[in-house]
Amino acid sequence: MKHLPTFFALDGRAALVVGGTPAAAQRARLLLAAGARVTVAAPGLDAAFDALLGSGAIIWQARWPGDEDIDRAALVFIATGDSGRDHAVAALARAARVPVNVTDQPGLSDFIMPAIVDRGDVVVAVSTGGGAPVLARLVRARIERALPARLADLGAFAARFRDAARALFRDVGARRRFWERVLDGPIGQLVLAGREPAARDAMLVALNRADAAVPRPGSVTIVGAGPGDPDLLTLRALHALQQADIVLYDELAGRAVLDYARRDAELVYVGKQKAHHSKSQDEINTLMVAHARAGRQVVRLKGGDPFVFGRGGEELAHLRAHGIEATVVPGITAALACAAAAGIPLTHREHASAVTFVTGHLKNGEPAADWAALARSGQTIVVYMGVSAAATVRDRLLAAGIARATPAAIVENGARPNQKVSIGTVAGLAALAARHVSGGPALMIIGDVAALADTALEPALAEAS
Repeated sequence: MKHLPTFFALDGRAALVVGGTPAAAQRARLLLAAGARVTVAAPGLDAAFDALLGSGAIIWQARWPGDEDIDRAALVFIATGDSGRDHAVAALARAARVPVNVTDQPGLSDFIMPAIVDRGDVVVAVSTGGGAPVLARLVRARIERALPARLADLGAFAARFRDAARALFRDVGARRRFWERVLDGPIGQLVLAGREPAARDAMLVALNRADAAVPRPGSVTIVGAGPGDPDLLTLRALHALQQADIVLYDELAGRAVLDYARRDAELVYVGKQKAHHSKSQDEINTLMVAHARAGRQVVRLKGGDPFVFGRGGEELAHLRAHGIEATVVPGITAALACAAAAGIPLTHREHASAVTFVTGHLKNGEPAADWAALARSGQTIVVYMGVSAAATVRDRLLAAGIARATPAAIVENGARPNQKVSIGTVAGLAALAARHVSGGPALMIIGDVAALADTALEPALAEAS
């Protein structure tokens, strides 16, 4: 993050715009919208200023600014269209320690102007650090489409009841959860539908309930983080992360995914790697129950899908046995993510009519599988956590009768920027596995479909054997 996102209070304060260009007129309009007293300094003004001059909204000084003009300003915008002039005025502002922005010159600017989504008091600012303003505008357009038209009404509605809620809920956590229920529940929907009188009545009922001040009981949401690419999070997973008081996360959850958690959420690593567990499963179970009983909203964040070799079923059973409210948010499991990222279809009309998921990692080191059934043709085998057992998987499949030339693939860090794919055969599984010793999450895909891997994935597939 190159710049600190912030909102500058300008109501009634003096602001200086230097330049008579259309860009300068745009800056003047933004400042007026924020309540600033705007002075424009330039020998001449573009026609874009006509309406502003006609309404008397701005003061025009038909000259370039001097030190005294800059000293009176809370901030300065420069858009002269002349690089030399821009540099000179920016130097004056810097000397006076007045924050300055120079249009299209982030190197001369103390702050940059984001792309703005304006919904009244609800304002969203999008920035690319000044490096790609067109991209910022494209992001703004997507946000514009996603936000309800009456979002400003919802913000104003909440503001009217803010003091009442603060008086009722002294505990910050309880107050936040109350507002979450209001704004993301039926009352908020009434406001967004334009039914504000009904929303007001419902809000008064919510505030005056006899049990309104009773803290919401804690709960646990077991969330599948998918393969670690935040773009592959489900909307429900994103919502859960943004509501969480504490996130207990696994090694495979992906650090980038954690950036989507609420900023003040506590993040606790409870990951387990082969031969090294930061927390045992019993300790994780104890943590979930303890935090939920303390009234906290807990997210148990697991890589892939919690119910596919993720022990999510065990955790859910433990929570329910202890009377804890628990829900599960599925995630994109590694088999689906890795296969898609490598261009390997798990089923195919001509090659595979079934797919079987197998774990290659058990306590005794021997994968438990029906090898004879797996060796039959016309199916795809996906082996989770099996790279270290590649030689054993090879030997068991060959002994069960699978053809030595059956295609096989190993996908490491699937769907992540450092993805690595190796293609070979069942006979060469151990050699393939030797290329994947970095410790990143990897799985094996075995069957005719492995030969269909996307060769456009070079150089990852350049290691194919």
